[in-house]
Amino acid sequence: MQIRFALILIILFVSCHKKEKDTSVLLTPNDQMVTTPGKKPLRLLTDRPPNLETPLHYFQFDYTPNDVFFVRWHLAGLPSEVDTSSFRLKVDGHVKKELSLSLDELRTRFKPYSLTALVQCAGNSRCFFDRQVPGGQWKHGGMGNARWTGVKLKDILELADLKAGAKEVSFNGLDEPPLASVPDFVKSLQVPHAMDGEVMVAYEMNGESLPLLNGFPLKLVVPGWYATYWIGMLSEIKVYADTFKGFWMQKAYLVPKDVKNGNERPDSLAKDLQPISKMDVRSIFVTPEPDSQLVKGRSYEIQGLAFDGGDGIVKVEVSSDSGITWAAAKLDRDLGKYSWRRWRYTWMPMVKGKYVFKVKATNTAGETQPEHQWNRSGYMRNEIERLELMVK
Repeated sequence: MQIRFALILIILFVSCHKKEKDTSVLLTPNDQMVTTPGKKPLRLLTDRPPNLETPLHYFQFDYTPNDVFFVRWHLAGLPSEVDTSSFRLKVDGHVKKELSLSLDELRTRFKPYSLTALVQCAGNSRCFFDRQVPGGQWKHGGMGNARWTGVKLKDILELADLKAGAKEVSFNGLDEPPLASVPDFVKSLQVPHAMDGEVMVAYEMNGESLPLLNGFPLKLVVPGWYATYWIGMLSEIKVYADTFKGFWMQKAYLVPKDVKNGNERPDSLAKDLQPISKMDVRSIFVTPEPDSQLVKGRSYEIQGLAFDGGDGIVKVEVSSDSGITWAAAKLDRDLGKYSWRRWRYTWMPMVKGKYVFKVKATNTAGETQPEHQWNRSGYMRNEIERLELMVK
């Protein structure tokens, strides 16, 4: 079996519309939408490598459909096909038994494991940072929620039998740098994390094989951590007795060390940095969208999503007066601590005019969201979001 795709080469056009204060907006008239094989129209950030964003209205589903799931790659050298009959997942390095596992062996030799987890680009919502920072100008669509099925990484590493002193595990995919000067995209986890029984090698997404653009045939799933660790087209796992010294761990995806929300000031940049890791608590608006026509005296359901890095959401509060007063929103069913949590708030406007809504979430650890946040890379945005609505 072979999976193929052909990317349509078109001119990149990215619009963030920084003058728009309402951060719930995902699409603007100048946004470029593209259709690629296996996907419905998504917002284009780059075509080489492919980076595509999910339109906001698809977040009304508990699980993000595969054909609208966002796409994130760092290297343009993506294979246009994967021969599943010859594909092998290699495990080597500081192990007693090197492995070369076929897709069939991963499905038959190991106990299947399933987990619902949100995956979010570290730069999701970078477009809304004030002041603007360089990088892909993602709005809120650089994330998705899915039911992943595969093999626990722990089971694979136990079969390889780690040698004493094993310290880190690195992960590499089939994507390749377009130039020799570009470092290969390889990420790593410390052994205790890799062996926690939750990190997994997934071969299914929402009950189907992974789409090629989302990492077919295998994807590393690191629940609760940002998507930079979720290596797609996973083909090699290597164990180290020392710290892995790859570019994408030591030079890229760094945030201020031991600083809440990764916060720093443009005039006072943090000197000590560390690799980004666990997601912060966050919430966004999904409906109604800003261009909706609301009528005085009619009841509306304000709806959105809240999530964090795995502690679990316990409370979402909504304000209709720009944060002067707050009221509790109703939480939908809990799909698991690594999933997003849908929230709803019923509201009936009795006076015409403009309303400024805000939303903030709180998790079981008592963590909530800041009024303002900034860092040089535009990572980890979890600032309190606002939504402006007009009532006629």
